[in-house]
Amino acid sequence: MSELFADYAAAARKTPAFDEMFDPGQFPRTEYGQVAAALDELNLADVTARADSMARTFLDRGVTFDFAGEERPFPLDIVPRVIAGSDWDVLERGVAQRVRALEAFLSDVYDKMAVVSDGVIPQRLITSSAHFHREVAGFAPAGGVRVHISGIDVVRDQQGTFRVLEDNVRVPSGVSYVLENRRAMAKGLPEAFGQQHIRPVEEYPRRLLAALRKTAPPGVEDPTVVVLTPGVFNSAYFEHTLLAGLMGVELVEGRDLICRGNRVYMRTTAGEQRVDVIYKRIDDEFLDPLQFRADSVLGCPGIVNAARAGMVTIANAVGNGVADDKLVYTYVPDLIRYYLGEEPIIANVDTYRLEEPDAREEVLDRLDELVVKPVDGSGGKGLVIGPDATRAELDVLRAKVLEDPRGWIAQPVLQLSTVPTMSGGQFSPRHVDLRPFAVNDGEEVWVLPGGLTRVAMKEGSLIVNSSQGGGSKDTWVVDGEVRGTAGDDGPRERPAVTVRERTSVWPIETNWQDKQSEQQQQ
Repeated sequence: MSELFADYAAAARKTPAFDEMFDPGQFPRTEYGQVAAALDELNLADVTARADSMARTFLDRGVTFDFAGEERPFPLDIVPRVIAGSDWDVLERGVAQRVRALEAFLSDVYDKMAVVSDGVIPQRLITSSAHFHREVAGFAPAGGVRVHISGIDVVRDQQGTFRVLEDNVRVPSGVSYVLENRRAMAKGLPEAFGQQHIRPVEEYPRRLLAALRKTAPPGVEDPTVVVLTPGVFNSAYFEHTLLAGLMGVELVEGRDLICRGNRVYMRTTAGEQRVDVIYKRIDDEFLDPLQFRADSVLGCPGIVNAARAGMVTIANAVGNGVADDKLVYTYVPDLIRYYLGEEPIIANVDTYRLEEPDAREEVLDRLDELVVKPVDGSGGKGLVIGPDATRAELDVLRAKVLEDPRGWIAQPVLQLSTVPTMSGGQFSPRHVDLRPFAVNDGEEVWVLPGGLTRVAMKEGSLIVNSSQGGGSKDTWVVDGEVRGTAGDDGPRERPAVTVRERTSVWPIETNWQDKQSEQQQQ
C-alpha cells in the first residue's frame, strides 16, 4: 500500500472498532479493491492537492456549514465509504421496513391509539413526548402520508453488525451533502470512480418531487409544491435552495405565504398562487403562530387549519417528532412486529429506559461506563460519554436523570466502525455512521443508495455531527465483483453482512392482551 498508510495498522490496533476498508490481516476488503489500488498510486502532495481542490469547489458552490460562528466548507474526505451491493440490499430493506412501521405508528397515535390499548407502548410515554402535538390529532393528512422523507441513522458495531442508532422523521437534513459529495468525488478520485458500477444518487430530487406531488390533496391535477425555509441564516439553507432548484419549485419563507378560507396561497409578482404541498424545513413549533409559538415569524398563521381541512399537504407531517423520541426508539422493534407482523431486519442498539426503576438504578451505578442521551436531543447536543466525562460532569448528569428520568436513555459505548481518513499527512482510522434517506409516496418506500456517511475528524472521537466538528465521506454502493489491489491472487472473500436482532436490555412484554388492562389503568 501507499506510504500514506505506513502507520495505519498500528493506529487501527489502538481501537477495537470494525475497520471497513481493511480486514484483520490489513488486506483491503474486496469492495474496497479499486479504491485501494487508486490510493496506492498517490502520494501526500497528490492527496493534499485534491483535497484542497474539493474544499475550494465546496466553498464556491456554497456547500458550507456554521462551526463556532465561522462559515466553513463542509469537510469531505478523499477516501469514500464503500458498501457492497449485497450488503446494501439488506440495509435498504431494513430501512424501508422501519419507515413503514413508523408511518403506521404515527397514523395510529394521532387517531385511535390502538398501539396503546393493545399494550404495546404506554400512553404516558407518547403523550409526555415534547413533540407529541395534540393540535394535529384526529385528522389524517390530505395525501395520506406522514413520513414523506426520513433519515435513519445506522452504525456498525465491533462485530461488523449494522444497528439503527436513531430515527429522524421530523425534519431530516443532510441529503444535499450526498449529492454534492458525489459530484466532488467523481473528480477527486476518478481512478476508482470510473472502474466499477456505483449506484447513482442523482435520482433523489426527482423521486422526492414525485412523492410530494403524489401526496397532494385529492382532486388536484397539477399540484404546486414549495419548499418552506426559515431563511438565509439557517444552517441548512444551502440544502433548501439546492433541493428547490433541482426539483424546479419555489423556495419560500413564511412571509411569502398567506392562508385564506383554509387554503394556502403564495405571493408572486403575478399575484397569489394556490399552494398544494409544502415541504417544510422548519420545526413544528415555528410553523403556525395560531397553534404553536405565538411569537414565531418563520411560519404562516392558519397552515395547520388548512391541513386539517384537507386543503394542503405538509411534508413531513406536523407531530412526527414523537417518533424521533429516543424513548419511543426503544419500542420500534415491537412496533415492527405489531404493525407489520415481521421481525426487524436491522437491530436497535441495546438501550436502557431510565424511566424504569431497575434500569435507572443500574445506569446510575455505571454512569462512567455508558453513553447517556436526552430523548429529544439532536446534533450530538446534551449527550454524555461516561468514560470521557469528569466526576463533576457525571454528578450533574446524575442530578438531571433523577430529576427527569423520562428525559434520558443510556446505551453502551459503541465503538463505531472506522474508515481511513486523511489527517496530519497520513491516513488514520476515524469513526463513522451512516444516514440513509428514504422517500415515501404512500405506496413505495424508496431508499437513496448509500446515504450520508458522517465522520468524526478528531482522533478517537465518537461524535460525528457537523455541529461538533465532524465531516463526511461519499458513500459508494458498488455492484459486481471488484478485484483486489495489484499483487492479489484475486478477489478476497467478503464476509456477509450481519443484521441480527437482539433483545433490548429492558424489553417490554410482547403479549399485548396480557398487558391491556394494566396500560388502561395508567
